[in-house]
Amino acid sequence: MTDRRRINPPPGGTNPPIFASSFSTPSAIRPQRPTRVRQPSELRKIFLQTSLVPSASGSAYLELSPSSSTSNTSSLKLTCTIHGPHPLPRSAPYTPHLHLSTTLKFAPFATRQRRGYVRDAAERDLAAHLETALRGVVIGERWPKSGVDVVVTVLEGEEDGWWGDVGEVGEGGGGIGKGMGSGWGLMSVLAGAITCASAAMADAGIDCVDLVSGGVAGVVVDSGRGMKGKGKSGEPGPGTVVLDPCPAEHEEVRAAAVVGYLAERDEITELWVKGHVGADAEVLIESAVEAAVSSRTVLVEAVREAAQAKFMQPAENGAAVGSKEAAGSAAADVVMSG
Repeated sequence: MTDRRRINPPPGGTNPPIFASSFSTPSAIRPQRPTRVRQPSELRKIFLQTSLVPSASGSAYLELSPSSSTSNTSSLKLTCTIHGPHPLPRSAPYTPHLHLSTTLKFAPFATRQRRGYVRDAAERDLAAHLETALRGVVIGERWPKSGVDVVVTVLEGEEDGWWGDVGEVGEGGGGIGKGMGSGWGLMSVLAGAITCASAAMADAGIDCVDLVSGGVAGVVVDSGRGMKGKGKSGEPGPGTVVLDPCPAEHEEVRAAAVVGYLAERDEITELWVKGHVGADAEVLIESAVEAAVSSRTVLVEAVREAAQAKFMQPAENGAAVGSKEAAGSAAADVVMSG
C-alpha cells in the first residue's frame, strides 16, 4: 500500500542525466552567434491578439518573432490581463480618480537564469515604469473610488546578451560579453508590456485618451562589421542607432531608450534612457518614438479587429432574430387569413 502523505520515489534506481558540452573553446562557438539581418530602421514582426482570458475584463497577448533563423535567439512573449474597474474597499480613503495598480512578473522559466516566485527589484521597477506610461492615458475622473489591476506575465523574456559570451569573458575575452547581466533585455520587455497593456485596456472598455504604444531604440557597436554612426555635426559616433535592438545580435549595447508614445496627441507618457548616450540623446529618443509609431500600426489593427468581432456579431445575431420573427408573423398572418 502506497503512502499518500509523501511523494514516493520510483521503485527502480535512477541515474541523473549528464550533458557533455560539444564545444571545447570559445572560438568554436563563435560562428553560432546570431547576427542582425534586419535594417537599422526595421522592427521584428509583432503578433498581438486580445480577448484571450475569459475571466478577465480585458486581456492581450504579444509576441515578437525571433529576428534570426537560428534557435539561439529568443523571442519575447508576454500576456496582460485587466481586472476591474472594481470598487475600492470601504476602509480606503475616497479618491476622485481611478486607482491604477500594475504588476509585472517573469515566469520562472522565462529566462536562462531561473526566476524566483517572489518579485525582485527589476520586476518592481518595470511595474513602476508601466504604471507611469498608463497613468497619463487613462481618464481617471470617470471612475471615482474605483481601482483597476493590470497584471503582465512575461512567458519568455529578452536576454541581456548572447549566452556564448559568458564563456569568452570567463577565459579572458577582450570586451565581449559586457551586456550580460546589465539589463538591456528589460528595455524590450517594457516596450512590449506598454503596447500589450494598452490593447488589454481597450479590450476591457476603460476610457483612455489614446492608444499608447511602446518603442525602444539603442546604440550598438559591432566591431567585426565596422558599424559606425554619425552625430549631429556629421562626425563619426561611437555606434549605430538601431530600432528594436536584440542584445544577442550585437557585441555591445552602449545605450538604449524606451518611450510610451501617444501618436494622436504627440505626447510621451514614459521615457527611460539607460547607458552612455553622449551628445546625441535627442537622436536616440526620436528613434524610440519612431519605433513606437511603427508598433502602433499593429496595435490599432488588433484593437479594430477585436471591436469588429465584439460588436458586429451581436448586431448580426439581432438582425437574424428580427428576420425570423418577421417571417414567423407573416406566416401566422397567412394562416389566419386562409
